[in-house]
Formats: sequence, C-alpha cells, structure tokens
Amino acid sequence: MFETLLKYPAAVFSKGEFVFLSRFPVWMLWVCALAAAGALGWALWRRRTPGTGLFAGQRWIAVWLLQSALAALLLVMLWRPALSVSTLKPHQNIVAVLVDDSRSMGQVEDGKARIERAKEALQGGALQRLQKQFQVRIYRFGNQLEPAPKLESLAPVSQATHIGAALKQIALEASSLPIGAVVLVSDGADNRGGVDRETITELRRHRLPVHTVGVGRERPGQDLEITGVVSAPRTLADSRLSAEVTLRQYGYQGRKVKLTVSESGKPLATQMVTLAKDGVPQTETVAFSAGIAGAKTLNFSVELLEGEENPKNNSIERLLQVDADKPRILYIEGEPRWELKFIRRALEEDRNIQLVSMLRTTQNKVYRQGLDPSNPKELEQGFPSTPEELFGYQALILGNIEAAYFTPAQQELIREFANRRGGGVLFLGGRSALSDGGWAASAAGELLPVRLPDRKDTFHRDPAQVRLTAPGRDSLICRLVEGAEANAERWKKLPALADYQEVGEPKPAALVLAESVTGNGRAYPLLVTQNYGLGRTALFATGGSWRWKMLQPSTDRTHVIFWQQLARWLVSGSPSPVTVSTNRPVLMDEGEVKLRVQARNKAYAPLTDARVEAHFVGPEGSAGTIELTPSPLEPGVYEGEWTASKPGSYLVEVAATRGKEVLGHDKIAFRREDGVAENFRTEQNRELLEKLAEETGGRYFRVDELSKLDQEVAYSEAGLTVRELHELWNMPALLLALFVLKAAEWLLRRRWGAV
Repeated sequence: MFETLLKYPAAVFSKGEFVFLSRFPVWMLWVCALAAAGALGWALWRRRTPGTGLFAGQRWIAVWLLQSALAALLLVMLWRPALSVSTLKPHQNIVAVLVDDSRSMGQVEDGKARIERAKEALQGGALQRLQKQFQVRIYRFGNQLEPAPKLESLAPVSQATHIGAALKQIALEASSLPIGAVVLVSDGADNRGGVDRETITELRRHRLPVHTVGVGRERPGQDLEITGVVSAPRTLADSRLSAEVTLRQYGYQGRKVKLTVSESGKPLATQMVTLAKDGVPQTETVAFSAGIAGAKTLNFSVELLEGEENPKNNSIERLLQVDADKPRILYIEGEPRWELKFIRRALEEDRNIQLVSMLRTTQNKVYRQGLDPSNPKELEQGFPSTPEELFGYQALILGNIEAAYFTPAQQELIREFANRRGGGVLFLGGRSALSDGGWAASAAGELLPVRLPDRKDTFHRDPAQVRLTAPGRDSLICRLVEGAEANAERWKKLPALADYQEVGEPKPAALVLAESVTGNGRAYPLLVTQNYGLGRTALFATGGSWRWKMLQPSTDRTHVIFWQQLARWLVSGSPSPVTVSTNRPVLMDEGEVKLRVQARNKAYAPLTDARVEAHFVGPEGSAGTIELTPSPLEPGVYEGEWTASKPGSYLVEVAATRGKEVLGHDKIAFRREDGVAENFRTEQNRELLEKLAEETGGRYFRVDELSKLDQEVAYSEAGLTVRELHELWNMPALLLALFVLKAAEWLLRRRWGAV
C-alpha cells in the first residue's frame, strides 16, 4: 500500500534529500502560493452574503481554505518535487553479513535453535536477492570476527558475543574495501554491555549503515535468573557482610524460592524470597559472615524451579578478599566514664581490631592503653600533631572532650584524616562533646554528619529509648539478630540509654540509622553516618550505651555486637599507603586485566619515584610479574596490564619500593570465566539492536520479515555510490489529495445548497 500511494519504498523517503527540480527558486513558490491564497480570499470575501447561502457568515472561510490548499498543491507539483538519494552501484559494492555464532544462538525456541532460524531466513530468499545486486561476504562473530565460507556450516559454538569488536573490525576493513552496508544477524546478547561510542563514531565516519536482524524471543517463557550481585570486594576476617542480589523471573510470580550464599559448597546464609511480577527486577539483601582470612569465591544461587528454560543462569560467583590485617583505632576521652570502659571490653573481644586509647586524667596527664609493644613511646607527647603519626591509625573516636583541647593544626589534621587519608571518624556524645564542647565552630566540626545547634546545654542526663529508622533496619551496623522484624523487636527491648544529646538537623548526604526517644516522646538523631572525602564519619550522640551491658544478663552480647560492627564499619575501606585495584574483578571470556596502584608515603602524599611491581599467581601453576608505569595524568598512580591465559582465580601481590626501602604492599584477587556470560540475559536484546541501527542509519528487522532487506541495503552513502533523483509530482498520493480537496469543496457546496 505504501509504494502504491507514494510510488517508492519507505527507504527512499527515510534516506533521501527533498529537492525541487524546477528552474525557478523556492522563494517564488512561496510568493505564488501566498498570492493565490490572497486572490482567492479577496474574491470569496467580496461575494459573502447574509442569510443561509454558500457565502453567508463565515462559510466562505472554509471554501477559501480548501481552494487555497488546492492551489498550493498544484504549485508544488509544478515546481517538480523530488528525492535525491545515494544508491550503491550494482555489483561494485560489498555487503558484509555478520552472523552471531555464540552459544546463546543455540537456544531452542519452539523446537528450533535460533541460529537455524537465522540461516533459514537468510536462505529463504533474502541472501539471494542481495547476491543479485552486491558482492556478499558472510562472517561469523562471537569472541572474534572470522570469514564464514558457507552459511550452512555455522554453529553456536563461540563462548561470548562481542558485537562492538566485530563492527570495529568491519569499519577497519571499510577503509580499504568498498563495503556499502552491514547486515548484523544476532540476538543482541552482547557480553560487554553494548557497542561503545568509539565504534559508533567510526561507523558514522565511514557512513556505514548497520541493518540489524533480531533473532529470538524478546521475553522468556519460564525462567528465573540472577541478573546481578553487588558485594564488597574485600573485608576483614570475621566481618558481617551484606550483598544485594538482583533477580528477574518470568512465569513464577508469587512463588517462594531459596536464595543461598555459599563458599566451596558450604552454605554461609540462606533466606526465602517471594518472587515479584514477571520481568520486574527485584533486589534482595542477604547478610553473611566473611570467615577467616584468604581469597574466597562466593556463590550466590537460587533454587532451580520446574519448567525453567535456562537452568544455567540461577547462580553467579563473586570474589572476596578477606584480609588478616588488624586495623588500629585511636580513641580519646576527656574524663573517666563507663562508656570508655565498656567499649574497650567489647573491642578487646574482636581479634581483628586493636583499640588504642588516650584518657585525660588531669589537665596535663593522659592514661594510655592498647599501645604497640614495639613502640612504647606511642602517644607519649599527647594527641598526634603530624600526619605521619596520626595517619598510622585507620579510625578515630572522639569522646567526651572539648574542641579546644586540640590545637587549630590538630583540628585540621583530624579533618584531613578523613578527607585525604580516607579514615573513619566517630563523634560520641557527652557533657563536653559536640555543641557543649565547641565543636560547631571548629575546623574538625565540618566532619560531623549533622549541623550542630549554636548553643550549650544540649547534653541531658535523662534516659532515652532507641528507635531504628528505615535505613537503620537495613544497616549491618544495627544488625543485632538475623531477620528484619526480629532485629527491630530486639532494639525495642534494649534498656534505655543513660543520656542523650540534641545534635540539630542531619546534613543532606547523611543517613540517620537510629533516633533517641525521650520520655516526652521527642526524637533526636542518635546514630548518623555519612561519607566525607575519601573517608567516612559517624555520630553516636550518647555516652550511655554501657547500660546495654550492665542492665542485661552477663551472657547477652548486644553491646559487644553493636560496637564491634560499628568499629568495623569505621575502618572498612580505610586504605593503606599502597593500594591496588582493577576495573573488572571478573573477566568474561577474555584475559586482559588492568591494574591501578596508588603509592603514597606515610603522610599520604603521592609518591612519584617509586618502583611498583605486581606478581600474579593463577591456576595450574600459572604466574607472572610485571613492572607498572607511572600515570602521566595522576601523580602517585601506577598502571599496568597483564593477560590471564587460563580460566580460574588469580591472586595479585603488589609491592612498592624506593631503592632498598619497602614503601608498602597490597593484594587483590580477580577471576577469569569463559563461556559463562552467554548463560545470562539470553532473551533478544531488541533495544540494543534497534539503537545500533538507528545510530548508524540502518534499520531493524525481525528475522521473519526480511523481504525488503535488499531495498534498504541499496540506499547507502558508503562504498561506491551514485545519486539518483526520484520525482514526486506524479505520485498517486498527490493526485488523490487533489481529488479529496475538490470533492470536499463540492460536498460543502452541496450541503449549503449551492449545487
């Protein structure tokens, strides 16, 4: 119907440029059209009459509009409109047909594999029509692009789908070959997240259109899939961790399934999950213990349900580096009180945390505990006054002590401890703390996650109950027992705090985890956290949590669990002077890993003259060593690449030296997985295929509608082309429009009694 009315295929209109073939300029067409409309309007306006005739009232306007449109259309036809379109020269251009031969193309749907359906569609006439006009070259692509001598020989054997890499190679070949168009046959299940902007730009530079042919269902029949897992890449031994597991299902809405976290076949945590609506991603949070130190491979899985079409996407593995380090926390108190005593007892039970404390006993004396046996003079001169000394700790706890105790330089050092060093800082409540201690006006007060009130007498020695907020119910800091409901109930039953403090409003980026509720029902922020610079800060606005231990049975561990979890949160993510990271801890079907190392001195200033080496240890005895090179853009950053030749887990140990001096070391784990990515997101990614076609000037086709593929391919600006002119003045649609306009005027005249 389209070509019957408009004379030419839709591709001509979508890719052609509209022109007029008349020797008269276009502005003259506008002048003639306006003149004709004016003349017709003047003639009709003069003939208007009162009453009910043809030109009575405003009826003449309708007649004038129809006649003016008719005159304008006739003038347009006289100016000979046409479409100028670039067309590939027959038999002189190459059309590259890229067929996806990855494992996802072996998915069986309605009794037939996707790749077989694709071959049938191409062999059903589409390929022959292309071969009549062009030189057709068939390629196979999965991990890499390769020529395919025969279409019949293609099989779904590649372990990955890299659409972008295949198109980039075709664009490179287009620099020396007359490639006029690309036909990409795929389910769109790309394992690298789609086609990058660089590849699209290169295709556009060659004006190379990519026509995509989508194969496979756009939604599964019955399937349950883990689409992603977000978990911490490293932690301390025995830490409690939480991971966010995202699920998506089709055909099992409302079913309950078991979600399991395991390591080496040993379950670490299980919980029941109720599945959401079809196709709607749902994220579940599961908590588990990291266990002893070492590199671990965690398996996140959901049970296999009956009737699932793809049983291979029910589990995902993630790496976890569990460190045996013992971070040090410096706790300074302004006067003896129960809070220090019970916090120290709680943290002494944690074998992975070392608490060093300074207690001011008189104005000029301090009592030190938890010192480094190898450094008996630690803190002998009081609170650290140099970055080298203070930055040796991973966290600070500022108890009941006024801001004036610290010099302005020390206050700035505390701020830099979080901002530049990346440490954690915790402020406690007390009669000389927070607003009552002058912290609102101090340089370090900027660290606080609240805006302190500008007044004194904010500390109250009255009992207050604790109430968790919604974020607090999800936080591992506040996880006393397993189960959200049971945990909330446990908090409600805790003994009241001995005191509370008014702390003002939380800052915009802060997170309030718990509130203190007074006897008159007023609530104040109690436990508040936020990120600051490279570190993190927190506020616990009380000095009376010791009652959670004193007023409960001696076997109760509520107080111990809370303080150990808060202390671990404080030190988590606190970097060492030398740290290593990788952009991808899991390599899918490729071995190239990129390392980034930050090397700093004890004051956490960048080191630009270090020698940084990375030693790799992998499966089956594979190993290697590389020296990293300094980044030209980031002082103190060193970069390097290495290729993991075999699938499996790898451990990287990095050491930074300067001469014979060892500056620091770090380690990280990564994993290479081959043939795993093809098990996930196996439905047709129509959005990617349509976007790719749109971005390059091509068109998306369903696999069963290739009858007009050759027509679309013919119109291209790549390769060897010729400009063709397609005149439009004699289109049936224009003649029909003339008839409709005149018929409409006749009907109006008839209705108004003028015929």
